[in-house]
Amino acid sequence: MDLKITDLTLASSSIRADIAGFRETANNLDQRLSAVEDHMATNLDQEEELKSLRAKLTELEDRSRRDNVRFFGIPEQKEGSDIKTFLSSLLTNHFGIEFSPSPEFQRVHRIGPSHKASANKPRPIIACFLRHEQARQVISTAKAQQPTSLDGHEIRVAADFSRLTNDRRRAFLALRPQLRSLDIKYGLFDPALGFIESFTISLIVYALL
Repeated sequence: MDLKITDLTLASSSIRADIAGFRETANNLDQRLSAVEDHMATNLDQEEELKSLRAKLTELEDRSRRDNVRFFGIPEQKEGSDIKTFLSSLLTNHFGIEFSPSPEFQRVHRIGPSHKASANKPRPIIACFLRHEQARQVISTAKAQQPTSLDGHEIRVAADFSRLTNDRRRAFLALRPQLRSLDIKYGLFDPALGFIESFTISLIVYALL
């Protein structure tokens, strides 16, 4: 009988030790879980902050590009040795834009290395106008005339946006066939603000952007 009591006592002590060990392990796990949760919360805060900073940087970049206009399809070497004079003449004679005063540029140049250019894919030309209203005038006039051609090459004119904004615009424009098939009104405003008549679909579009 005494041996059975002793065995039970030992077993009980062992169980209590195991329980104490389990409790210690549980406490340690709880502390580690709390640390992980705190870390995740911090990461989420940092992620939101990064998103906010990225949005602000994108906005600043887009604002810094507001005076830029991109020209696509102009054949290589067509501009000769004076690209500013060529572009000014192109805008006046080809697009028929009347400027007052005459257009002035901070800079005009081709984009990308010359060795990657070809007759079928000339490098774009980007022009930074001295006056913002003239840049807007070029974009609105050219948009009304597009498509147009020069020496058999299709010429397109577009505003200049950051890469992220361009990605958002493409994502929105990709939805146009579906929106038209559903007879839903939509629009795209600078720099990448999409409008859709249906509020529900707007949420879907902005989620994609």
